[in-house]
Amino acid sequence: MTAIDLSSPVAVVGTGTMGQGIAQVALIAGHPVRLYDAVPGKAREAADAIGARLDRLVEKDRLSDADRVAARARLMPAEALTDLADCGLVIEAVLERLDIKQELFRALEEVVDDDCLLATNTSSLSVTAIGGALANPGRFVGLHFFNPAPLLPLVEVVSGFATDVTSATHAYETARAWGKTPVACADTPGFIVNRIARPFYAEAFAVYEAQGADPATIDAVLRECGGFKMGAFELTDLIGQDVNESVTHSVWQSFFQDVRFTPSLAQRRLVESGRLGRKSGHGWYDYSDELGAAERPEPHTAEPERAPAYVVAEGDLGPAAELLTLLREAGIPVREEDEDHGTRLVLPSGGQLALADGQTSVEFRDVVYFDLALDYRRATRIALSASQDTSPQTLAEAIGLFQALGKQVSVIGDVPGMIVARTVARIVDLAHDAVAKGVATEEDIDTAMRLGVNYPLGPFEWSRRLGRNWAYALLDDLHLRDPSGRYAPSLALYRHAYATDKREGSGS
Repeated sequence: MTAIDLSSPVAVVGTGTMGQGIAQVALIAGHPVRLYDAVPGKAREAADAIGARLDRLVEKDRLSDADRVAARARLMPAEALTDLADCGLVIEAVLERLDIKQELFRALEEVVDDDCLLATNTSSLSVTAIGGALANPGRFVGLHFFNPAPLLPLVEVVSGFATDVTSATHAYETARAWGKTPVACADTPGFIVNRIARPFYAEAFAVYEAQGADPATIDAVLRECGGFKMGAFELTDLIGQDVNESVTHSVWQSFFQDVRFTPSLAQRRLVESGRLGRKSGHGWYDYSDELGAAERPEPHTAEPERAPAYVVAEGDLGPAAELLTLLREAGIPVREEDEDHGTRLVLPSGGQLALADGQTSVEFRDVVYFDLALDYRRATRIALSASQDTSPQTLAEAIGLFQALGKQVSVIGDVPGMIVARTVARIVDLAHDAVAKGVATEEDIDTAMRLGVNYPLGPFEWSRRLGRNWAYALLDDLHLRDPSGRYAPSLALYRHAYATDKREGSGS
């Protein structure tokens, strides 16, 4: 099965931001494009807006003048659904209401030919449920573009329960012919990206609700230690708190209120207060000044401390093993001891420094935890957690150690799993669970998370880098301390870790 022929018209129903973006993609690819909107005059306005964007592409030398003229000639507003009768593909981008979408596709089915592919751009509704209104749901598929559609490469090609394989393949190849990167997935709440991305927001909000750290500090740690392009608080301000919470709530409800997807009470209060982010002038941060860039609160950063004279490395530091090289390069002597009972650094005070593992500092005598980093050499900030029982000298030595490596240090509360570590572990878990349940392949999930939400690594890339049982062990420890089920490792992750241990005799 190949892509839809370029001579075949493509229709876009719904001419908001997403509809216009999708229409532009199809137009640039070379198709005749029909625009339809139920509101009179909206299709014509959308065509004019797309034409203006084509003009800007020419000004930026991204489109030739001849191609602009040809594209404008292929773009046609439609006065009625009957004007879409000869289309080979109709993509819907209307209001996210099941009844409205079902009514639209029932009407379209009466107009278009039997071989016309019907697609929805829904991000939150069930493709199966929308297609259930059709006499022939086999030709119905989800084509979930990401905003802005002309710029972002990812398209989730979603097969409903009744979608024919040939229809899904046809849609997949068409998206690829349009210069997009399609990923195939089953019809599941949130599809790939909005399902697996939930912990990125949820864990940041949970740390905040536990008074572990303020939004500016959590965002800084996610960026400067975890390697994410934006922190959870600034990103949801950009998306819109109402939009982000709505997606979270939809996924949670669709999974029958599964505790793993529970929405944040703090975010609910933000939405109720009307602080929706950049678009309202205030969200987690203040954007109320005239330039839209009000002074942002600074992340908590520790004052300078003296580096320890030496450290003793006991056991294998696993994902943090690179620290030993960095310490030596910084002139801090490291003595390694092969210990079976620990993976930690012992400081001159006798206190210990350990990678976040889902336990708390208060459980052990004089332990400071440090967070997971995407790359300890390149990270510019490290988070530490300590309890009220941690000695000031141990904490000072831990701070001084990372400052000697050129890192800024943020000390947060005694939060098990800290910030980056618990977030990555939960993302890895949901990814393994999704593959086990037939949602998508490992490769497509990694591609979707890199391109859809710009993660520095896909979940399976992270899993391989960290060691197969790392995420399982951390979540198992978190589950013991919070037995609500939120952190219970999935059966898929358990099998993954156990099979590795049994086969190789190690947890690496």
